[in-house]
Amino acid sequence: MSAAVLHCSCPDAETAARIARALVDERLAACVQALPGVTSTYRWQGEVQVDAETLLLVKTSYARIEALKSRIAELHPYELPELLVLGVIDGAPDYLAWLEAATTATASR
Repeated sequence: MSAAVLHCSCPDAETAARIARALVDERLAACVQALPGVTSTYRWQGEVQVDAETLLLVKTSYARIEALKSRIAELHPYELPELLVLGVIDGAPDYLAWLEAATTATASR
């Protein structure tokens, strides 16, 4: 089983909650954590921007990554949403088994 964590910044808590719920409901993610109070400084269209955002940490299986990225792109209000996939190199075996089960159609937990 291969697990991954996807980073996705959102403009506000309401957007983050809506996306998180959809991803878990659709079994694209086992768990999504929303971290409020993130300040992002970045260059966009030639200008430096500073924005308050909510960061989503999306836990999923590698098998769901492409569908997950597509779904976030559909739900997200940004023209270019942050979608960074970080590989998980290790974890508690029971947690990883739960994550795998939660991202399949026949989850029992």
